[in-house]
Order: sequence, then structure tokens, then C-alpha cells
Amino acid sequence: MWLDRFSGQSTPTGNHTPNRYPSPAPRRTSHLAPGQRSGLGLGSNRSNVSLDLSGNTSTASLVSFTKAVNGSALRYEQRPPADVDDPVDVLQSLLAQGGDVNGHDANSVIVEENKAHVDFAGLSLQQLVEKKAAAQIRSHSTTQRPSVDNRQKLEDFHASISASDQVLESVESYLTNFQSELGQVSAEIEDLQERSVQLNAKLENRRQVEKLLGPAVEDVSISPVTVRAIADGPIDDVFMKALTEVDARSAILDGKKGSGPVKALEDVKPLLNDLKAKAVERIRDYVVAQIKAIRAPGVNAQVIQMRSFTRHRDMFTFLAHNHPILSEEIAQAYINTMKWYYVSNFTRYQQALQKLPLHLVDQTELMGSDPAAAKRSMLGASKTPSQQHDLFSLGRRSEVLRFTDETVIPSYLAEDSKTAHYLEIPFRNFNQALIDNVTAEYSIATEMFSTASYQQVSRKAVEMFEPTFTLGHDLTKHLVENTADCIGILICVRLNQHFAFVLQRRKVPIADSYINYTNILLWPRFQQVMDLHCESLKKVPVAGNRGAAAAFSLVGGGGDASKASVAPHAVTQRFGQFLHAILSLSKDAGDDEPVSRSLGRLRSEYQALMTKLSKAAGDTSKRSRFLFNNYSLVQTIIGDAQGKLAEDQKDFFASLLADTKVK
Repeated sequence: MWLDRFSGQSTPTGNHTPNRYPSPAPRRTSHLAPGQRSGLGLGSNRSNVSLDLSGNTSTASLVSFTKAVNGSALRYEQRPPADVDDPVDVLQSLLAQGGDVNGHDANSVIVEENKAHVDFAGLSLQQLVEKKAAAQIRSHSTTQRPSVDNRQKLEDFHASISASDQVLESVESYLTNFQSELGQVSAEIEDLQERSVQLNAKLENRRQVEKLLGPAVEDVSISPVTVRAIADGPIDDVFMKALTEVDARSAILDGKKGSGPVKALEDVKPLLNDLKAKAVERIRDYVVAQIKAIRAPGVNAQVIQMRSFTRHRDMFTFLAHNHPILSEEIAQAYINTMKWYYVSNFTRYQQALQKLPLHLVDQTELMGSDPAAAKRSMLGASKTPSQQHDLFSLGRRSEVLRFTDETVIPSYLAEDSKTAHYLEIPFRNFNQALIDNVTAEYSIATEMFSTASYQQVSRKAVEMFEPTFTLGHDLTKHLVENTADCIGILICVRLNQHFAFVLQRRKVPIADSYINYTNILLWPRFQQVMDLHCESLKKVPVAGNRGAAAAFSLVGGGGDASKASVAPHAVTQRFGQFLHAILSLSKDAGDDEPVSRSLGRLRSEYQALMTKLSKAAGDTSKRSRFLFNNYSLVQTIIGDAQGKLAEDQKDFFASLLADTKVK
């Protein structure tokens, strides 16, 4: 704005007069004193011009310009206070004095002012001033538009700041409330911490008290669950647990008898005694009912034993501790019942096995017997030659010693069987069933009578099976007392040894006497049959009866010695097969067995027989060839036998072959 810039050059620190418009004439240096108001824009050198203007209606112009032009920047000027003189009045007073305040002559100023050239362009002073004022108003309007825009922005910014102030006030209020609440929560937490410390201290004290008093209180208390289980509950696992608890409480009370009278103990003793009496009564009724159930026809005793006795074996221990006399009576009743059960069942089984068809081998089936007599059986039926040879051959009879199948023949199958068997089949089935039942019963008796010693349990079990053992011995006697089946007897010996090993592995000592007596029945009979074979070899016809001798030869030569065959004798075939069977059954035999001695006797008799028969062959060469052929056949038959005894026999016949080698 032009007026502001002009007044700033003339009076940089003062206020300019709003009623004065500057002259277009060149500006001169002001001679006013520094103390005078510079905002008037007048000096002593302009006093004459002001006089001239007053004469030409300048006074009216001055008066008319006392108001600020509308839109001019002069309206923003600060008005002087009320106690300050009006500048126009001061100017007029100065002009009236006719001199300058600094002592200059006013006329000299006028003369100098008139010297300046002012171009009014044909306009009067009033017109010139109005023109300048209009230009100033246009310039002010141009600069006012950005100010209005900036003002709107500032107002919007002010409104935004006001809204932010309101939000901040609400946030401040919220934070103040939150801080207050946080302080309350902090105080509550401190209170809870104090209470927690107190509760922990009380809890620890109660734990210490419970640790000291808990066992003592539990020892003299019985839970209602235990009482109901013993009085009215079924005989199951809960009842067994209740019995254990009552037994434990009774033992604790008995241990505290010497600690002096305690009222709690005196109060609980009657209840405990009543519970024990009730438990004994219920156990007695339950066991007696189960024992009676075993005597029912067609009942499997092992099912009742496993379900009722073995599963609830703790009740027998409780009964033995609280009523020993009743416990012994029940045990004896059980033993008598099981004795009857096993005797009745094994008697039926023995009778069924005795009905099995058997290969009956009598003294006509011996090694040196006449082949014509060997063709008969005990029933009078003729036998084929293959069956005759099977009597001295092991064949498939060794399968019974593989022990891959431990099942036994049921009674109904044994009674209806039409197939002939050897004597080891009924022996094996009866003893296999007996050993299995002895093992199971001994295990059950050990659990039922756990309070007794092993000797007492063994005596009870032996008493239970003694009649059944007698049945087994009777069956063995029936099978071997009239037979000449030496191979079958030796198989029974090996089966009996296997059963002894099974019982030892199962740790069942009650059948040792049965096994030992069975061996006593088998071994002597084996030796007797071996002696019968030896005697039969002695009776083989030789000299003086060449027809009979030829009948024993595989290739007969009649009565002519020159035509006598040097082929192996029929006895050699039997002897070789029989020796191979005995060696195969004795590959693991010990030196203390009678097999070795019996074979030694039989071998000596066979060697003597071959020597006698060789004399009928003719010259020495034929005799040697006859002996060599027979010994070679025996050596060939026993070639695959194993064991120490087999090696001894091989060495013996190898030496015989070396001695009789044909030159």
C-alpha cells in the first residue's frame, strides 16, 4: 500500500495523520525537532503552502478528509488518546504564528515550495487527490482477497484446534479417572496379596497338622463305603478291597494295644469286630456255594476256580487270619471235592483210552521168533509182512516225541475210534491230561492257601491227586505188563522223562512221586522184553535143522550147503531196524540208563547167532562173506543214528566188518 510505504520513509517510528493526503511534489527533508510528532507529515518549509490551500478552500478539504476512505488501510490506524490535541488544531496554531518552531521564516519556505514543479494534468487539487485515493482503494481491494482466504483457513484451523482441545479434554478426563481407578485396583491387589500370604500360611499350618493327625485319624476310622460293601455288596473286587481295608485297620489296632487306652480305639473295635464277623460269614457262604457247584454234573471246575477262587484269592487269606479253624474246614472240603472231581473224570477218561484198538505184541513177535508164528495176532487175525517189520521199526512212531501238539484225545473220540494205535498213544494222552491238571490245580492251591507253607500246600495237592495218580499207574501197568513192544515201552520212558522236565520247568513238585513210580514200572519191563529178545535169538535153529535155518534166510538154499545163501539173514534185518529204533530214541540218553547194557547183551546174542549161522554156509570164504553181508547191513541201517550210544555201536560193527573182510 502506497500510503503506508510513504509514511514509513518519512516517519519510520511515528504515526501518520489520517486526514492528510501526500502531495505529488518531490519530498524535502523535514526540519522538525525530534520531539515533534512525525506522523503529521508537515514541516516548516510547507507552512506557506498550507496557507495557500486554506485560502483556496483547503480548510474544507482538510475537514472533509478527516474520515478514512472506505476500504483504506488508514481505518486500521490507532487513534490518539482523548487527552492529546487534535493535529489539525496544532497545525493551524502554528500557521497563525507565521513562523517555524525552529526560527525559520515562513515566507522563505513558501518561496522554496513554489520553486517545485507539480504537474496536475489539468486537474484540480481535489480531483488529483480523489484520483490517487481511488487508485489506493483498488490496490487495497486487490491485496485484501488473499487475506480473506487466509482468514477462512485460519478460522477452520482454529475450529480444528478447538475440536482437538475438546477431545484432549475428554481424554484427559478419562486418563484422570483411569489413574484414579488404577490406584484403587493397586490398593485392592496389595490387599489380596496380604490375604494370599495369610491364606498360604494357614494352609501350610493345616497341612502340617493334617500330616501329623491324618494317619492317626485314618487308622481309627472306617469309611461307610467299606461297611456297605462288606454288609450288602456282591462278592467282587470292591468287596475284596473292603476286606483288605478291614484287615489293615485290624492290624493297626492290634499294634497299638500297648500304647495305653485310647477312646477312639475303644470306639472303633466293636464295629471292626462286627465287620470281620460279617465278612467271615459271607465268605463261608460264598465258598461253600462254589464248592457245591463243582459237584454238579457236567460242570467245568476250572471255570469256577478261575472266576471265583483265583480272582478272589484275598478272601481265603482274610479267612485264614480271622478264623483259622473255619479256613481249614473249607480247605478240606475243597480238597475232598476236587479229589472226587479228578477221580471221576480221569476214571472215565482211562476207560475211554482202554477202549482204543492197540497193536498187541506178545512173545510170538520177538526178534528170534519163527516168521510163521509171527504172522498171528492176539485176536487171531493174520498180519501182513509190512506190519511184522513195523514191529521192529521206529517209523512215524517218533512223531509223538516232537511235542508240537499238547492236545489230548477227547473221551468220546477215544471210545469211537476204530484205528489201531501203539501203546504209547494212550499213555501219552492220559499223562498229558494229568500233568496239565496237576499244574493248574497246584497253581490254584498255591494262591488259595497262600498263608500256608509250600510243604503244606504240596501235601494238600498230593492228597487231592493221590487217587488219580493210582489210576495213571494202573493204566501204565495195563499197557506194558503183557506186551513185548520194547520200542513202545522206551517211547513211554521218553514221554515220562519229558513230563518230568515239564513239571520241573513249571515248578510243580507234587507229581515227582508219580513220575518216579512210572519209571519203576517202565524200566524193568523194558529190560525184561530185551531179555526176551536175547532168549529168542538163542533159540533160532541152526545145525541139524537146515530147513528151519533156510526159512530164516532171505534167500534160502534148501538142505544143500553148497547152495546155501550168503545173503543177510532175516534176523539181521530185524536186528538192524530194532537197533536203529533204540539208538534213535536214546541219542540224548545218559550213561546211567539200562539201555546200553541191554543193547550190549542183545548185540552179543546176535553176534553169536551170526557165527553159528555162518558155519552152515560152507567154506571159510562163504562164512566170511555171510558175516560181512550181515554186519554191513546192520552198519548201513544204523548209519544215520546220532548220539554217543550210536557212535559206540557204529564203531563196534566197523571193527567186525574189518575182521570179516573177504580177502
